[in-house]
Amino acid sequence: MSAQNTSPTASLDSGQMLTFALGDEAYGIDILRVREIRGWQPVTAIPEAPPHVLGVLNLRGSIVPVIDLRTRMGMQAAAHTGTTVIIVVSTETAQGRNDIGLVVDGVSDVAELNTDSLKPMPSIGMQSHADYIRGISTIGSSMVMVLDIDRFMDGDTVLAQQQAAA
Repeated sequence: MSAQNTSPTASLDSGQMLTFALGDEAYGIDILRVREIRGWQPVTAIPEAPPHVLGVLNLRGSIVPVIDLRTRMGMQAAAHTGTTVIIVVSTETAQGRNDIGLVVDGVSDVAELNTDSLKPMPSIGMQSHADYIRGISTIGSSMVMVLDIDRFMDGDTVLAQQQAAA
C-alpha cells in the first residue's frame, strides 16, 4: 500500500485491470472483479428507478441490476452503439457480494498495472469522485482512472436490489 493512498482497497488484487472507455476518458477495474463482458442488449426497466439504473437482466437465472456508468458518473448520456457493452462485475459491499452490470462505451484491453504507478486523485474540490477512484495511472500514452468498484456501487446496490425485488 502506498503512503500516498491509505485506502484499505488501494491496491489491485491481481495487478491486472480491464480498461474501458466512457467518452474520451479511459477507466479501469480489477480484472478479478469481472465476471463477463456482454454485448449491449435491452434490459427490463424498473419502475421509479433513478436515471442511472437502466433495469435488470437475467444472467443464467440470476437477476442482475444494470447501471449506466456514464449517467452514474454525471456524464451526458450517449446512444448505444456496436461497441457498447455490459461489463458484469462482482462487488463486495456492506450488503454482501453482488453482481452488477455496468454499461460502458467500449472495452479497451486487459493491462498490467504496477501499483507503485497508481497516483492519488488530485484534490481539486471533487471529493465525491475521490471516494470511488483509487487513483490514476499511465498505461502507454494514456491516463487511466482506476475505479474502486466496491465503494462506487455501495449505495446503488441496495437501491437496485430493492427495486428489482419489488
